[in-house]
Amino acid sequence: MAPLPAFRAILLVSFSVFLTVVLGLGLPALLNAAMRLLGLPETSVTECIVLFYLLFVLYVATPRIPRGSVEVRGKAVLITGCDTGFGHALAKHLHKLGFTVFAGCLLKDGGGEGAKELEELQSERMKVVQLDVCSDEQVDRAVQVIQDSLADSERGLWAVVNNAGVSTFGEVEFTSMDTYKQVSEVNLWGTIRVTKAVLPLIRRAKGRVVNLASMYGRMGNAMRSPYCVSKYGVEAFSDCLRYEMKSWGVKVSVVEPGNFIVATGILTRDIVAATATKLWSEAPARVREDYGKAHFEQHVALMRSYCGGGQKDTAPVLEDITDALVSKRPYTRYNPMEPHWWIRVQLMTHLPGALSDYLYF
Repeated sequence: MAPLPAFRAILLVSFSVFLTVVLGLGLPALLNAAMRLLGLPETSVTECIVLFYLLFVLYVATPRIPRGSVEVRGKAVLITGCDTGFGHALAKHLHKLGFTVFAGCLLKDGGGEGAKELEELQSERMKVVQLDVCSDEQVDRAVQVIQDSLADSERGLWAVVNNAGVSTFGEVEFTSMDTYKQVSEVNLWGTIRVTKAVLPLIRRAKGRVVNLASMYGRMGNAMRSPYCVSKYGVEAFSDCLRYEMKSWGVKVSVVEPGNFIVATGILTRDIVAATATKLWSEAPARVREDYGKAHFEQHVALMRSYCGGGQKDTAPVLEDITDALVSKRPYTRYNPMEPHWWIRVQLMTHLPGALSDYLYF
């Protein structure tokens, strides 16, 4: 477990001060009045306050509680999207832990640098396979490679990590139907396609399915509808699969990273510029006229600003994926994100829409 980040400690202290002031000045009197109306003893008010505060401190400040670990030796994991980003880093991380890794790379046959780097490890436990998650043929071929490589195909494939993904941006009226289809083809249908192909092997091993969604699989945002649509779908698919797999002993987890744009390079300033040019040039004349160039450029500038922000280290995501793979009791959802994004997700998913809209839009 990585050390507690400084910003998380600052959040805890700040909230503690705020909570102390609120509780000390007004809340006890209000709660006492409410308890009297209910005919309950006032002493339980203090207990409720202490319990609430204790739960908050435990959630924010306490490292993850160990929940037992499975034996790694002899277990194999398929990871998609290993050319770059989370997938590439995860392949090396799990290999170091002792897993046999089947690293699916889109550009293996095209001489991709990420695939070459993994192959240069020259390890029997690192097997790089050509894998385009949009291709039924390549997925079937990869599964055959896995089956041929496993000493025990009935129990050898412990898990699949559906990591392959693409991102884009654009307001709805600027975004083509082809873009919606292309993003979902990778992020959603690719996840479903790969999962269905390897599920018999994982089911027999009573293994794991780990799907990479996003904080944008839990909440929408302007300019991100193609990405949000695909990741909401991953969340729904994961929930349905978890219900079905419970009786088989297969654990299904969803990892919901926050802003890791810098760490993964999924969006760069060059990509933003090229996408913006395409969006504007292909938009209908009426849309360009109604929105105006100034409005469009303002939103593009906002996307450009994201390219320099966010978390720069993939470690929180790698740790959560690893926990989902090796813990005897993995969590249903993992939230590797900065505190302000976590708070935003909670508010947007639990408050009435009118309130959350007022706060953020």
